[in-house]
Amino acid sequence: MKFGKWILFVAAVTCSITANSPATIAAEPSGKITIVYDAFGADPTMTKDWGFSALVEVAGKRILFDTGDNAEIFGKNVRAKGVDLTALDFVVLSHRHSDHMAGLSYLLSVNPKVKIYAPKEAFGIYGSSLPSTFYRKDEALPEEMRYYGGKPPKIMEFGAAWPNANFELIDQTTEIAPGITLIALVSDLPGTKELKELSLAVNTPDGLILVVGCSHPGIERIVEAATALNPRIHLIAGGFHLVAAADDAIDKIVTALKDKFKVENIAPGHCTGEPTFAALKKAFGTRYFYAGLGTSLVLGPDINSNVRHGEAPAFDELAVYRRLASRED
Repeated sequence: MKFGKWILFVAAVTCSITANSPATIAAEPSGKITIVYDAFGADPTMTKDWGFSALVEVAGKRILFDTGDNAEIFGKNVRAKGVDLTALDFVVLSHRHSDHMAGLSYLLSVNPKVKIYAPKEAFGIYGSSLPSTFYRKDEALPEEMRYYGGKPPKIMEFGAAWPNANFELIDQTTEIAPGITLIALVSDLPGTKELKELSLAVNTPDGLILVVGCSHPGIERIVEAATALNPRIHLIAGGFHLVAAADDAIDKIVTALKDKFKVENIAPGHCTGEPTFAALKKAFGTRYFYAGLGTSLVLGPDINSNVRHGEAPAFDELAVYRRLASRED
């Protein structure tokens, strides 16, 4: 083979290998988080409402995290973003509050057999079970006054609000897929004492991606637990439950996230609270990412989004809005 033809042959083979090799795949974005339910945002095709839901596409999985507060609004927003709920790997419901799980009825109408991870509670809305030893017995009572006639089953099964749903209940921190862990904690704060909550932690080559629902157990406790999986926290997204917090409490937590835990990037939403948005944006600067309704965060070494750092879209979308507003249908 002549030298010139050899060069062309090598170049052709090289291009072929590059186009189909794992290196090219690795160059693709590591994943994406799309906010499909929240009370702030600038997407005119979606409806703002109090609650939270996000589609997390990472580590080869499509995970729906929470389902918002209203089934109709959830369905509308999902359709507006073109989210295919029939193609989910599984669902995570962070906790039992309605603003995180009321859209479940719409999800089940579309995908009735999808795997759903939820917190295990003694008499939980997602169903549960307890050994019958949990209650005291009095053998002196006549049979008709005794539970189960004095012969209860060893394990007592309790029903779910969605009896045909495919729930798997999580009672402790559990790795549910390679590199994907549900952090299970219990709130000890007034108003939510004993509330169980799950947070989603995904180990990536860039560090840990942490998605939180409402952080009722405390965002610091959740991050502390996450650092046991990987001390490098690449991104935290979701609700921090500081919507009514005083400035000094906000400052303490912002400082802990930035200086103690050295969180690399942050994308707060839902119940984080407006003053906390402002404090986090000031502290994290270009490492703060706006995560309003309709936002997509592209994951990887350098996170980017379809909007600017810490700001609503610079309205190229005004043109979209005007087109929508001018429709007569």
